[in-house]
Amino acid sequence: MQSNKFDRNSGLKEKASELRKNMTRHERHLWYDFLMTHRYRWRRQQIINNYIADFYCSKAMLAVELDGSQHYEDAGISYDKKRTKKIEEYDIEILRFANREVDENFQAVCETIDKAAEERIHKKT
Repeated sequence: MQSNKFDRNSGLKEKASELRKNMTRHERHLWYDFLMTHRYRWRRQQIINNYIADFYCSKAMLAVELDGSQHYEDAGISYDKKRTKKIEEYDIEILRFANREVDENFQAVCETIDKAAEERIHKKT
């Protein structure tokens, strides 16, 4: 699929809203200290098919995921692989960062996101 439109499970609207209201410390940091004022518009807790991406920029077709410890357990790894495969079917690239990266190297995380967004936007033109 090469479309900017993707199936959205409307049953996840309430969960996405709840996640926006209760962002993790790392999500709040990335949102309020970078993405909220980024030159491209980002959405928090964007529903993509049957999944909710932490952050999503439709112009770049780029999603950002912040991974806590549960993502490094067997069940989390398996779920993330399935989820990534499905989201990538919509030509959306996913950047993943460990919460620890946000704590220890915030500037590099921001630079990586900014560079990926620029490259994806310029690639489409």
